[in-house]
Amino acid sequence: MKNFARLFFVPLLGLLLFASCKQKPSPEALTAFNSVTPLPVSATTDGGTHFLSKGTTIGISPANDDTRNVAGLLQDMLRPATGFDFALEPGNIDAGLLLELKEDGSQGDEGYALTVTEDQIRITANKAAGLYYGIQTLRQLLPASIESSSKQDVRWEIASGQIIDKPLYGWRGSMLDVARHFFTIEDVKRYIDLIAMYKMNIFHLHLTDDQGWRIEIKSWPNLALHGGSTEVGGAKAGFFTQEQYKEIVAYAQKRYITLIPEIDMPGHINSALSSYGELNGGTIVPEEGRVKIVQNNPILGKEKNKPTDLYTGTEVGWSTLRLEKESTTRFINDIMREMAEITPGPYLHFGGDEAH
Repeated sequence: MKNFARLFFVPLLGLLLFASCKQKPSPEALTAFNSVTPLPVSATTDGGTHFLSKGTTIGISPANDDTRNVAGLLQDMLRPATGFDFALEPGNIDAGLLLELKEDGSQGDEGYALTVTEDQIRITANKAAGLYYGIQTLRQLLPASIESSSKQDVRWEIASGQIIDKPLYGWRGSMLDVARHFFTIEDVKRYIDLIAMYKMNIFHLHLTDDQGWRIEIKSWPNLALHGGSTEVGGAKAGFFTQEQYKEIVAYAQKRYITLIPEIDMPGHINSALSSYGELNGGTIVPEEGRVKIVQNNPILGKEKNKPTDLYTGTEVGWSTLRLEKESTTRFINDIMREMAEITPGPYLHFGGDEAH
């Protein structure tokens, strides 16, 4: 009996010692796990810790264009601050970081499960977009210095547990106005990166307004060359060529974001009226008491069919296309045609407010 008790006690003692050696997560890691934004469906920790290391690799299953795309974005996200290579290992389901597509109708197209153990971080999803949102959550679980562009002397700790998530809303958008103040391609890409971190999937790009026309239209070249030459305050500005616009669209698509271009009309259109006098049908004076009479309106006193002055102020509600002009119909048709040709997404936004 004594021998039996001894045989039972020794392995039990080993288990207890192993359990007591299990490293508990730091308060910062626990806070990160419970502070994911947007709030996931569920987040449960289990008292353990995972550390990324120099030897951590990324497994993908299956190895296809979708998983390779997400894995590449994950490498780009992790390498600068950690200094680790994160080599890609197609088909290795035992890799320290695993991205796995598994058919699961309950996750929809954008849901995912992120499971962290001491040995592995595993992200599973029904579709590639879900995997991508999973790596954005992983990004938030790591120390904030993961955002650094240079190597940091940090222990890359993540609390162990599981996060289950899928979006409540299918349309999750953000808008950037490059018309009133112009932003470079790199600025726009940075903006896309930031909205991607919070799992937004619609990028609404406001390309035209009174103060600037920011997209090349080949059939009406002066729109960008002249109408895009300035901005609010009078500083020199610019525009995107169609090739540059396609580059932005592709950058968003790679991050599972649909770009929707906005062409503001029939109001907020002075950048076009200043570029082509044939579009200027003269001023429609608002009825007193219904709308604000704008001081220093660049259209007031301008002769019909003559270009207006460029506008660098911030007043709104005074410029307009005249619907009875043949040139207006031709202008709109040409703009819509060219924008449709360079926009692969399902939507174009034509129209706006404050049209009198």
